[in-house]
Amino acid sequence: MRLGVIEYIDSAHYLPGHTTCGCMHGHTYKVELIISGEKKETGMVMDFYDMKTILRKVLSEYDHRCLNEIVEFPSVENICESAYNKLKDQIPYPFVLRMWEGKGKWCEMGDL
Repeated sequence: MRLGVIEYIDSAHYLPGHTTCGCMHGHTYKVELIISGEKKETGMVMDFYDMKTILRKVLSEYDHRCLNEIVEFPSVENICESAYNKLKDQIPYPFVLRMWEGKGKWCEMGDL
């Protein structure tokens, strides 16, 4: 069974040396956390509240920040990898983290 939650962050960044993305600009990132597991005696795999609490805590480090202060080259791939690594020890199930950079562009990391 799979469960998912969605959160959003707004952040600025620039990609050093990139022709068009080399100047400071911002995005609204849509972040999806999808877990896979079996229902427990409670009738749930994991409480949505717990999933959102963990995800919000990790994302708070990136929200309304200049991502260059957190990730050396803040491409969506590197931002997703950074957040995924912070979630690894906190999510007790196989999971996928999908990070959308604006509309129509995303990176996904993890295994279900």
